[in-house]
Amino acid sequence: MATLYLRKLYNTFAPDDESTAEAMEKIKPNAVVKAEVTQPRNLGFHRKFFALIDVAFDVWDCPTLEFKGQPVQKNRERFRKDLLILAGFGYAVVNIKGEVRCEAQSMSFARMKQDEFEDLYSRVIDVILEKVLTHYTREDLDRVVNEILGFV
Repeated sequence: MATLYLRKLYNTFAPDDESTAEAMEKIKPNAVVKAEVTQPRNLGFHRKFFALIDVAFDVWDCPTLEFKGQPVQKNRERFRKDLLILAGFGYAVVNIKGEVRCEAQSMSFARMKQDEFEDLYSRVIDVILEKVLTHYTREDLDRVVNEILGFV
């Protein structure tokens, strides 16, 4: 099932991005379709968050480590989850060995409202500036992310 992003134009909906336009082309004229409609968080801000993560991950100097004789690799998804946890968006779980560890909260559109996501974004910036980009200011980081996204 495809996720479609539509824009309401008077009493008609129009595709709001290229993938939605492509998906809508496959629907025959006058066809009846079933869609679950929700108003998503600000998609541009969501993309900005992931650009922020990309900037920090690319700069992050991962220590050279081995595990059972194999080199340990950097992992973007683990990095993102660790940033969320350090920003206070995590919870404790126990594994089968009885060890406690933290898991990152879901930041899916369905589970996190826009205001909570904005708080998460701000707190993740604080973590990145403290742990990874220690020589950056918040303004420096905003400028770099905006340049990547073409906002400047």
